[in-house]
Amino acid sequence: MTKVTVGFIGLGLMGQGMAANILKKGWPLTVMAHRNRAPVEALVADGAREVRTPREMAEGCDVIVLCVTGSPEVLAVIEGADGIAAAARPVTIVDCSTSDPSVTMKLAADLARKNITLVDAPLSRTPADAAAGTLDVMVGGVEEDLRRIRPVLECFAGRIVHTGPTGTGHTMKLLNNFLSMGYAALYSEALMLGRQAGLTPQVFDSVIRGGRMDCPFYQTFFRWVLERDPNAHKFAIRNGFKDMSYLAGFANACGAANPIGAAVRNSFAQAVGAGRGEDYVPMLSDFIAEANGLPKQE
Repeated sequence: MTKVTVGFIGLGLMGQGMAANILKKGWPLTVMAHRNRAPVEALVADGAREVRTPREMAEGCDVIVLCVTGSPEVLAVIEGADGIAAAARPVTIVDCSTSDPSVTMKLAADLARKNITLVDAPLSRTPADAAAGTLDVMVGGVEEDLRRIRPVLECFAGRIVHTGPTGTGHTMKLLNNFLSMGYAALYSEALMLGRQAGLTPQVFDSVIRGGRMDCPFYQTFFRWVLERDPNAHKFAIRNGFKDMSYLAGFANACGAANPIGAAVRNSFAQAVGAGRGEDYVPMLSDFIAEANGLPKQE
């Protein structure tokens, strides 16, 4: 097939591995710097083209992948003065960010009137999977749009699930993160209570690991707890709080009671309020322990 030019905005922990795989699979790639120039320079050295604004990117690309923090950043990149929409070209935007589904659906409708297609395609797994090209991708959009972008998604995805119409990808991502952030809050509180009773994290792990409650998320979480590996799960607490806040907004819009979601959000809100938002999610276990008067885990 003819390989269209792909743009990529958001070369963070996940994005740099995704973009590298797009380039490696032979797609013409255009990138843009934000805060960190190192990923841009590495990609340009491998053959990518650099532009200065989203508008300039849209003027020369047919598909643009976004991997930014959330809805405010997506709106700025698309609707800003030098945003993608300002180019007035029929591009396809693939939003791999974790965004608010209600914002996504409204934005998609607004862009459709300008002949611009927005597909939500949030991600699951880790930066290591992004580099390996084995991410899980949840795609909201019509079949025809998915068929058109699937070859690009396959550059960095090991599994692609079509969730339904636009917005359902971001909804499913919030539910996925509700489960994972819920596990993080549960592990942190259970570890704290265990330590109050004199049970070490090592004893806790010896019971859970290999049993029915073991899972890959548990294993990366406990690489920090047991080995103090700061790279075990590189997802910031502030992002977990952001995602749980989106979930709370979704529940409110549905008129649904979600007491467990509220409790999980509050665990993350307390950590962010205490200045720990830049810590990675497994480090929530340290915050919960310290907040309950336990000494710092070595």
